[in-house]
Amino acid sequence: MDVEILSRIQFAFTVAFHYIYPPLSIGLGVVMVLMEGMYLRTKDPIYEKMTRFWIKIFALIFGIGVATGIVMEFEFGTNWAAYSRYVGDIFGSALAAEGIFAFALESGFLGILLFGWNRVGPKTHFFATLMVALGSMFSAVWIVVANSWQQTPAGFKIEGEGMHARAVVTDFWQMVFNPSSVDRLTHVLIGAFLAGAFLVLSVNAYYILRNRHVVIAKKAFKIALLVAGISSFAQLLSGHHSADGVAVNQPAKLAAFEGHYDSLAVADLYLFGWVNNSSQKVYGLKIPHGLTFLIHQDFNTPVTGLNAFKSEDRPGAVNFVFQTYHIMVIIGMLLILLSTIAGYYLYKKSLFEQQWLLQIFAWSVFLPQIANQLGWYSAEVGRQPWVVYGLLRTSDALSESVRAEQVWFSLILFTLVYLLLLTLFIYLLNKKIKHGYDEPINQKESIPNYSKRDNPLLDS
Repeated sequence: MDVEILSRIQFAFTVAFHYIYPPLSIGLGVVMVLMEGMYLRTKDPIYEKMTRFWIKIFALIFGIGVATGIVMEFEFGTNWAAYSRYVGDIFGSALAAEGIFAFALESGFLGILLFGWNRVGPKTHFFATLMVALGSMFSAVWIVVANSWQQTPAGFKIEGEGMHARAVVTDFWQMVFNPSSVDRLTHVLIGAFLAGAFLVLSVNAYYILRNRHVVIAKKAFKIALLVAGISSFAQLLSGHHSADGVAVNQPAKLAAFEGHYDSLAVADLYLFGWVNNSSQKVYGLKIPHGLTFLIHQDFNTPVTGLNAFKSEDRPGAVNFVFQTYHIMVIIGMLLILLSTIAGYYLYKKSLFEQQWLLQIFAWSVFLPQIANQLGWYSAEVGRQPWVVYGLLRTSDALSESVRAEQVWFSLILFTLVYLLLLTLFIYLLNKKIKHGYDEPINQKESIPNYSKRDNPLLDS
């Protein structure tokens, strides 16, 4: 493989591994705010114990997330020097804003969050929890802004020519609020809320099935289910609005999402399928003219297809983009279905008697993670061959001095180190979950032991 493909694989691997953790910390931060807010409101010690437990999990996720995120900044300089020179003014502004407004806020209050229980008052500690949660969201804001600028550049001008050309900010707020940033940020944050909520749902479903910490687990499950239910339906609306933006700003990407080749024709909406790029056909189950209706709210307005673009200006891996996009959508619908079924049984006051449903929730932690990863694959591979859409090609963004064998060596090394970090994370997470909540005295409840089977996530 050549340097470009290897560098893309290396960056994709490091980003994908890092992205396991930020969505969990963002989503878990929201759930912790609700838990501690309930403690302040009710003074029930159950909510204090609940919050203390999940703060420990949050600290573990935060630490691994910071460690895995540092590598990417070095890769900008080692593998993508031309890109760094071209977008340095843009990316530098966004990363500086992240450091000032987000990371400083999050890390500044983290000490109070972790060690302030017996040193500050309950309201002060709750304020620290709120600030850490907001700080984690602000980090996402600036990273998504920087990435969205690459998708839909705005608020800049090009200085210099040829290899010395670079983008310079002319309007900071126009750069921040570029045509795709708000839609994409909303989609990313809701995906993070789902990741954190389903982690809490999974762990507490495991406790209920094992007849452990039942009182606390039930209350925590209800809080997380509220976040999951609202977020799953909100994500459906956010995804639709984001796709409308893609149709306007990146029509080639949208065409790849649905395998739509005709230059200008009505487009079908596929529920699933397989794209044959050579024959330019999709084999699968479709809703005729469905994509046309979703974009234009009628069945007759044509949609721009891949053949409207030069072959060198459109995504090459159409089937890959098609599959990642559709699997993401399918998972999103599954999350809505799960949340709705659980909400129904909660309304009927029989949720925790549904052993089969709790078993599904014990596994459900993987679903938002997979959807979040696939969403980014769709967005980034669908943007190709551009690293800055319409301005800088990926092939022109590489470092001139990097050789293929060097990238191979670093990729293998990163893989080994990240596997070690993942093993450490799973071991520590499993240890904390197996230890469980420190329950208040006289707050235990006994229910029928539905199953002695452990959660496979915890016992694998």
